[in-house]
Amino acid sequence: MANWRDKVGSRLGEIHARMRDEIEGLDRVAVAVYDEETDHLTTYVHSTVGETPLSHFDARLADFPSLREIAASGRPRILTNPGGTAAPRSGAARRVLDSGVRSSYTLPIRDDGHLYGFLFYDSSDEGLFTPSVEKRLWIYSEMIRLLVVHALGPIRTLAAAVKTAREFSRQRDEETGAHLERMSRYAHLIALALAERHELGDEEIELIQHLAPLHDLGKIGVSDSVLLKEGPLEPAEAAAMKEHVAKGLEMVAVMVREFGLSGVAHIGMLRNIIGCHHESPDGSGYPQGLKGDAIPVEARIIKVADVFDALTSERPYKKAWSNQAAFDFLESNAGRLFDAECVEALVGARDEVEAIQARFREK
Repeated sequence: MANWRDKVGSRLGEIHARMRDEIEGLDRVAVAVYDEETDHLTTYVHSTVGETPLSHFDARLADFPSLREIAASGRPRILTNPGGTAAPRSGAARRVLDSGVRSSYTLPIRDDGHLYGFLFYDSSDEGLFTPSVEKRLWIYSEMIRLLVVHALGPIRTLAAAVKTAREFSRQRDEETGAHLERMSRYAHLIALALAERHELGDEEIELIQHLAPLHDLGKIGVSDSVLLKEGPLEPAEAAAMKEHVAKGLEMVAVMVREFGLSGVAHIGMLRNIIGCHHESPDGSGYPQGLKGDAIPVEARIIKVADVFDALTSERPYKKAWSNQAAFDFLESNAGRLFDAECVEALVGARDEVEAIQARFREK
């Protein structure tokens, strides 16, 4: 499935090919994007001669002092024989060195006062990045910077709209901010585990986490008497609650129209998450009664992540289940109410689940 990252990656590949005609030995051009809200760097696009040393890279900028310095100064960094005699301090650096990189040139990507990420040039030639080569890189670096900023502009607009909608949602629902933080990270764990089988790229994995908190956006349109009721709902109330799916999709349509996001490819993923996260593999879910693989994988992921956290969270009307009890419930209903692969992925990440729970406890 072609998407915005594929298009940027294709254009980067064309630029890299042109650069290699002029600069022999330029083996890799890569971009990592930066999320100011979470302080995370993630792989975005790259053009590499041979095998890529990094995939599904996700790390905090705080863990890379040299990159923080580059971001602050705005000046490039040139490394020659970056490993030297010392062992690399991170797994990412180790993989890059093992791939044969012996010199690198790194630039920050900034626009309008904001850090968008970093541009990396790598080579197996220790002496490649001379002052003359650096001058020749300038125009290409500017082309890549503009390419990335232009591509990320609509995405950042969507992120702002998502954040606003998320805050409205949190004001009305009994689900706390900690719940949304936990379930979005559970979704990220599951997506990582399913990435190879379902051809989920870094873009999709990142978006699943960021869009997960909007799964119940439509609850904004459900009356307080239904939304905030403690205890079982009457049939008419349950029917009214189910309408939050349609209301959520209506709100997405408003966001698309008002923020001019019709051309943003991953709006489809947001629609899938909101519209299908109550579907079940056996067809017993709602609103469409979809079965099995007809349910988008992102919606299957969100359902497992959301239900697990709901079960293990205390509410005024219920005690929190233990992790084991919740895992048992998911496994006993795998293939019927919940996607079996998603359940297996979450159950297999017990240590990571506990770490997320410790970090985002209810206040």
